[in-house]
Formats: sequence, C-alpha cells, structure tokens
Amino acid sequence: MGLTSKKVLLLAFVLALVLFGLTVWLWPRLGRRGVLPVLGRVGALLGTQLSMIAALGLWANYSFGFYASWADLLGENTTPGVVVDHSNGRSTLRLLGTLTVGGPGGGVPTVGGQIQKVVISGPASRLGSTAYVYLPPEYFRDPGRRFPAAVVLTGYPGTAEALFKKMHYPQVAAHEVHEGQAQPMVLVMMRPTVVPPRDTECMNVPRGPQTETFFATDVRDAISGRYRVGTAAANWGVIGDSTGGYCALKMALQEPGDFSAAVALSADYAAPKDATTGDLFGGSKAVRQQNDLAWRLRHLPQPRVSLLVTSSRKGEKNYRATVRFIGLVRTPARVSSIILPSGGHNFGTWSREIPPAMQWLSDHLTP
Repeated sequence: MGLTSKKVLLLAFVLALVLFGLTVWLWPRLGRRGVLPVLGRVGALLGTQLSMIAALGLWANYSFGFYASWADLLGENTTPGVVVDHSNGRSTLRLLGTLTVGGPGGGVPTVGGQIQKVVISGPASRLGSTAYVYLPPEYFRDPGRRFPAAVVLTGYPGTAEALFKKMHYPQVAAHEVHEGQAQPMVLVMMRPTVVPPRDTECMNVPRGPQTETFFATDVRDAISGRYRVGTAAANWGVIGDSTGGYCALKMALQEPGDFSAAVALSADYAAPKDATTGDLFGGSKAVRQQNDLAWRLRHLPQPRVSLLVTSSRKGEKNYRATVRFIGLVRTPARVSSIILPSGGHNFGTWSREIPPAMQWLSDHLTP
C-alpha cells in the first residue's frame, strides 16, 4: 500500500486507537513495582505515542502532499525516472493513462473534461517528469478550437496529484467557466521537483539541472505538439504555491517570451540555499542576484508581463516581502494582489485564493 493510500492512513489510526485502549486497559496491571512492570509501562507509552505520531504524520502528508511515496519519504528517489531520447531533437510526450474529473459528469469528457497522465521528456534540458493534463469539456465538444494553457506547480516537495485531489484546480476551473467568470484553459499540473530529492527552485543550475529550460521550453513544446493550445507567450501562463509560486514569478520575469502571466500563491521572492537545494548558484554572485526577484526588479529592465501575488496580513511570513515586491513593479510589467486578513501557508488558505486567481489568469491569457 502506498504512502498516500487511505487504507494506510486508516490502518495507522486504528492501530493508534487499539494501542491507546490496550494501554488504558492494562495500566493497573503495569502499575506494580518491579523491573518487568516498569519496562511494560515504558513500552506501552512508547508504542502508543509512536503510533499516534505516525498516524498524525501520515494524515499531514495525506492532507498536504509533502511526499508521494515511501521511496520519496526515505530519500531513495535520487535520479530522474525518465529516459530521454534525443535522436529527433524534439520534446516528447507519452500518455500513461486517463483519470476522471471529480464532480457531476466527471466520467464523460464532453461533460466533465478529462485528466491525462503523461510523461514529458525534453532535449533542451535533458530532463523528464510526470504531468497531469486537464482538458476541459470544451476541448472535446469543439475539436477545431484552440485553448490557452497554464502550467500549475506545487510547492516543494509536493505531489502533482495534490493539485487535483486536494486543491481541485480542474473543478475550480470548470466552475468558473460555468459561471461565465473564466474561459476554458488546458492545465498542465506538475511538481517543480524534477530531479528529486533536490529542490532546484526551477533554476538553470550552473553545471547542474536545467529546470527552468525544462518548464519554459520542453514542457511548452511537448504540450503544444500534442494538444490544441497556442504557442505564443500570450497563450501561456503559470501558477503555483509556495516554491511553485516563486517559480511562476521567476519564469515570467526571466522568460517573457514563453509566459505572459504568472500567479504566485504565498511565494518567496528569492531562491534559498539550504540542505534541500545545495548550491544553486555555482558560487556566482551574479547568478544569485538574477534569481532574486526584488534585485531583478530594481536593476534589470522589467518585461511586459502580468503578475498576481497573494499573502495574508496575519499568518503568512511573506507579507512584508509581498508588499515590497508590489512596490518594485514598474511599467511595462503589471502587478495585482490578493491580500487576505488572515491565513496560513496551507491548502485551506490557497483554496480561498485559487478561484479569483483562476479568473485573473483567464483574463490575462488569449486563446
């Protein structure tokens, strides 16, 4: 059973409850003096507490999507899991299967749309990753129509499945279209971690993974080569939370020829250097500065892109940085914001921001 399986979660909670009940039931017998009763009390307390901690940890991972598998949790995923064939010099996309979209009519593509699980491999970056492509119902109803597209990114480490299982991007997009608040879009749902377990912050790391090139070039080429989406920057946007939000802003500012709009939910505004990232800058001050979004806005020409940032006055650590970022944006770049009175760095807060963010993104993309 997988790490994110409901059966594993249920089993963990049942085990914790059983051990708790046994501890309460046996405690009078373990209250005697002697070595064995003392050891019994220690074992009962440790077993109960560890089982409860494990159950709570599994619940947190199930709710917030930190790790996708046991191998991911244990750090055994150390290399990309995709072999890239560079013989034709083109990005490739391989279909692995289809999933239904939750909600009424989700099993019928012309009514509820469809999610396709694919593997994208790119010659420009020499990287590959799994993606979930949401095709709206209109994609199947009108075979001659072309659509705008948006890359949707999780935080780090994150799981791409959380984007439709927990954050419900396809359902939100369909609701906004049904209410006349947005146009139908193709969503390419991914995690920014393409070389697990390393967090590359969507950077082109000197002498390392070319993650930004993967998303800006290979992903766009593969999707536009397979699906009816536009190829111009005006047809493409990117939205993400946490690390994915930083990626979204950075790619729009650094790759305006690929993405014309970006949404950052609770983003940082510079790439860190810690145990998960290693040295992303190759010891170069210039590379570090170029990936500091505030530094870019102060010192480099600002491109013609539209940006949306979100934060909360209480509960978000990035509130002051978000206000500073907004103050640095100058024409021809444009910036909008969603500032909540309160909200933490979690799915609950982002679920309040995603509907208006999707409306905004739709308004800033052309089909």
